[in-house]
Amino acid sequence: MADIKVPELAESITEGTIAEWLKNVGDQVTKGEDVVELETDKVNVQISAEDEGVLQEIKRQEGDTVEVGEIIAVLGSGSGAAANTDNDSAATEQGSQKQDDSGSAADESPQPAASESNDDSGRTVASPAARKMAREQGIDLSAVQSKDPLGRVRPEDVKAHSEQPKQSSSQTASGSQSQKQPAEQSDSKPVERVKMSRRRQTIANRLVAAQHNAAMLTTFNEVDMTNIMELRKRRKDTFLEKHDVKLGFMSFFTKAVVGALKAFPNLNAEIQGDELLLKKYYDIGIAVSAKEGLVVPVVRDADKRDFAGIEKEIGDLGTKARDNKLTLKELQGGSFTITNGGVFGSLWSTPILNAPQVGILGMHTIKTRPVAIDNERMENRPMMYIALSYDHRIVDGSEAVSFLAKVKELVEDPETLLLEG
Repeated sequence: MADIKVPELAESITEGTIAEWLKNVGDQVTKGEDVVELETDKVNVQISAEDEGVLQEIKRQEGDTVEVGEIIAVLGSGSGAAANTDNDSAATEQGSQKQDDSGSAADESPQPAASESNDDSGRTVASPAARKMAREQGIDLSAVQSKDPLGRVRPEDVKAHSEQPKQSSSQTASGSQSQKQPAEQSDSKPVERVKMSRRRQTIANRLVAAQHNAAMLTTFNEVDMTNIMELRKRRKDTFLEKHDVKLGFMSFFTKAVVGALKAFPNLNAEIQGDELLLKKYYDIGIAVSAKEGLVVPVVRDADKRDFAGIEKEIGDLGTKARDNKLTLKELQGGSFTITNGGVFGSLWSTPILNAPQVGILGMHTIKTRPVAIDNERMENRPMMYIALSYDHRIVDGSEAVSFLAKVKELVEDPETLLLEG
């Protein structure tokens, strides 16, 4: 017998939510094999078995909140394959006996008995894929009709259930009835109630806390992107050929932010009690939109990387974020954050601080607009609005405005930025 426990995750993470069991009761588990996926405030992590054996008991179900060190499953000795064969044979024999007794035709869909559709704990037996689909759609697995002779709920059963007409209030489960609001009872308009993921709840709480705990203010400027776009056009092919990565805008803005942080170090700080912690390193967080919400992986030592190194790191972190493969280490720390709402078409916004940081730069979409070159000339130029949100408790307005002006100056002179870093 061996226990499967929630391991130590990170200093700031003490609990998580079981997202999906990757093994079922009776399955053979080898040492080091992933058994369960755990959703934390920052990333999803897979918990692997430290021993080998048969998954004998699952103590906590999908959706349950568990703490570090808690026992969530038990491994026993024996052969999982043999156990499954015995169970399947017994269930098949029981199903055949019921069909013989009732005289049901072979082409009728059998109705699973309670012993077939539920395990010993009363939990509906379902494939991991079916559980994930049901969880995402807010469907109670116990209400899903299975077409499997053994009562195992599969993804196609969940899909069929989701396509059925909504039941009346008298037919819904008592848990659903208790959640109904008076507005839903008196109004026949369709609604859908979806539980927020753990990460979405954390994001919501952190954003609200940032606005409550900091004296947040935003200042704006605009950048003429003519020079940087011309430079990229001239150098993009040779850059790609040499470094095997495209030359994008993010590396220019990352380098410009590092230069501005060196000139105005209070933007690269945080408040700890009654002290100001000035950071002498430049770990720049890059906000990335992922399925479960915004995450901010960190480009470490951005001041020591060249443009190709920054572009490669941002590309790798972005891919990991979208594939839900970021590690906790890649999300921790960071001294300043850049967020680019322009990729979604945002023209203007006020980004919210990524606490405990005291500054965040917002980039926006590039729009061609008429710009006054001097008193007599007007030209159409590719322009971008940029925004700096900052903590006014330690950053004065003049300092914030000067910081943003420095970013503008460096971005509009990309040749010097590229050559001198």
